[in-house]
Amino acid sequence: MDQAKNAVRTRIWDLLEREEAVPQLGVHGRIPNFHGAAAAAERLAALPVWADARVIKAVPDKAQEPVRALALEAGRLLYMAVPKLADELPFYLLDPRKLSVPPAQAASRDVAARIAQKVGVDQLQPVDLVVCGSVAVNRQGVRLGKGAGYSDIEVALLQEAGLISDQTIIVTTVHGLQVVDERLPESEHDFRVDLIVTPDEVIRCGPPRRPKGLIWEHLTPEKIASIPLLAARAAR
Repeated sequence: MDQAKNAVRTRIWDLLEREEAVPQLGVHGRIPNFHGAAAAAERLAALPVWADARVIKAVPDKAQEPVRALALEAGRLLYMAVPKLADELPFYLLDPRKLSVPPAQAASRDVAARIAQKVGVDQLQPVDLVVCGSVAVNRQGVRLGKGAGYSDIEVALLQEAGLISDQTIIVTTVHGLQVVDERLPESEHDFRVDLIVTPDEVIRCGPPRRPKGLIWEHLTPEKIASIPLLAARAAR
């Protein structure tokens, strides 16, 4: 399974670089930033699901920075995962009413790390919209991240805590070249996205699929040890 996923990731990373769809080379191993990321964010912000969302949870990747900026500019409460969930309080809280810098700056991962309050899962409000990054995604909503599994863990934590449900929309913003027509390998712990937004189109997927919570047997001891929240739970 991992080998099949990695083959797809490598193909898409190579394609994005070959077609000059990314601002700089070296996207292998990353959620790729892409040309048109701001346009994709604007397209997302024009959707009813965005208008209805008051609390948004987003990944910290550069590709989704325009989404985070628009969320803060629109007055949305924004939660952003601490990179690699590497803190006992694994989310940044960005409240647009309390920012000490303009929203576009606060949306930067580096700036957020300096100015945002860190909060635990038990301090989060229910989330209306989840924004994730992807390396590849198909029109059924099956996505591949960079392979580290952090987005899957974030969604599982929110699901366990009752902060999201099957009705909560999960969206990914990507370049059109990242959308594939083929079947993608899928693990039990993987979630599917409900919406794919590119600079040029909105793709509605379905039906929703997400695990009810963490699948501990899919987590290596090294992964558990590297994420303080999981290490504390495992110790109990």
